[in-house]
Amino acid sequence: MPDESPRRRPLLREPVSVDLVNTRWIDGGVPHDLLDTLDGLAQWLRESDLAPRFEAGPQTLGHLLHARDALARLLDDPGEPHATADLNAVLAHGRVIRLLSEGHSASTVEFDAPEWGPAWTAAADFLDLRARPDRIRGCANPACVLHFFDTSKNGTRRWCSMSGCGNRAKAARHHARERAGRTA
Repeated sequence: MPDESPRRRPLLREPVSVDLVNTRWIDGGVPHDLLDTLDGLAQWLRESDLAPRFEAGPQTLGHLLHARDALARLLDDPGEPHATADLNAVLAHGRVIRLLSEGHSASTVEFDAPEWGPAWTAAADFLDLRARPDRIRGCANPACVLHFFDTSKNGTRRWCSMSGCGNRAKAARHHARERAGRTA
């Protein structure tokens, strides 16, 4: 019987494209991948508020893994041509339809197949975030693989979370100062 209990991830509520990349993380030196099962996919769809619109199936998972790989490579190297082509290939499976509805502008998205929905949504979100590319960052902790979209007023966020990597960095600096003071 599969384990359907949710796995605790260290960083939630980032924009959907960044959150997709963050479905891989390291905890205690051990790598984790939420999208290694359909239960993990269902959890991610719930956590990213996509579950009401999309189902967790094998094709959806395959398309999402393809999008995650392209996004991760683009976060590492924004100009990487193969990653750009892979992301564009995902985007080719959906289109925005603009409408006039009850006197107001509206839009809807159509997909080649519903299984492309989550991958396309994450790819399209990434394009929106690229309006502020300086705000998409990796955690300053070299042992952390998480990314975040910096929404701080002055744009100086360095850590995926202050309660995790930020506190560890502050504690390490404090201990280094104490050791330096004892040897002086």
